[in-house]
Amino acid sequence: MSAPKILINIVLTGSRIFGKALYEAGKQAVKNAKTRPPGAIGADVAGVGNATSGSITDKLTREHRMTLDEAHLILNVKRGETMEAVKSHYEHLFKANSPPPPPESPRTGGKAPPIYHSHYLQSKVVRALERIQAEADAATKVGELEVGQGGPKQQQPPPPSEKS
Repeated sequence: MSAPKILINIVLTGSRIFGKALYEAGKQAVKNAKTRPPGAIGADVAGVGNATSGSITDKLTREHRMTLDEAHLILNVKRGETMEAVKSHYEHLFKANSPPPPPESPRTGGKAPPIYHSHYLQSKVVRALERIQAEADAATKVGELEVGQGGPKQQQPPPPSEKS
């Protein structure tokens, strides 16, 4: 066999192997796209897909696309903390991820230190506060409903006055 024939056979065999591998990888990608294993991290936001009941908490989770636990983790607060503490953590994290104000006078000489900020983190902090506030509002509404379960109070007629 001559050298050009050997090279052509090597190229053809290699391209067949590569083509088969590419075809199998494509089949596997389609299969993976159709089914998602339980508990997989991906398109489903931390438990939002599991919020299927009709409860108020599940409704809020679906609306805000964030669980209450995730909101507490983002703001670094514990369950049951006051709204003042939550807002304090929120303000700190919001300011820490805000872009700095422009300098009043231009610096001369030397480089300005790098300043880091994240619009994405800032928006997550805002959404976390909104989620915690929505849960607190829902809890107060439920508490109001439980207190007044007897329905609206009917006005009692005034007691009859005694006439002599």
